[in-house]
Amino acid sequence: MPKFYFRVAWDTLELTFQEVSGLEVESQPIEYRAGNAPEFSQVKMPGLLKSSTITLKKGVCATESKIFDWFSEIKMNLIKRKDLTIAFLDQSGAPTMIWRVKNGYPVKVTSSALKAEGNEVAIEAIEIAHEGLTIENV
Repeated sequence: MPKFYFRVAWDTLELTFQEVSGLEVESQPIEYRAGNAPEFSQVKMPGLLKSSTITLKKGVCATESKIFDWFSEIKMNLIKRKDLTIAFLDQSGAPTMIWRVKNGYPVKVTSSALKAEGNEVAIEAIEIAHEGLTIENV
């Protein structure tokens, strides 16, 4: 399936993005050796889950500031966390895979570099830290 047809939503907003990256979860292995183990080696067991930050990139729109609005809501010790849904869509627009992001909040907002001699589209990006990621196959 082509990877260019997807939808991102948080709260009641559904925003269009050019790129989504960082949909990763890993288990950090714990190396352990019991004191009475007959082998002189360690056993590896699954440990805590570690999630990377999710990066969302989109073209700058002069009439839309939803990314900066969410980022500006962050105050000292007051973070407005939101659940996000990232849906991978088929040709008819129906979701085939859904990534559900738990308690996400923005940690970085980046605007495009401005160059007088360039003619590229201005891109803005938001990095979102979160407390967990689940994947559903529809």
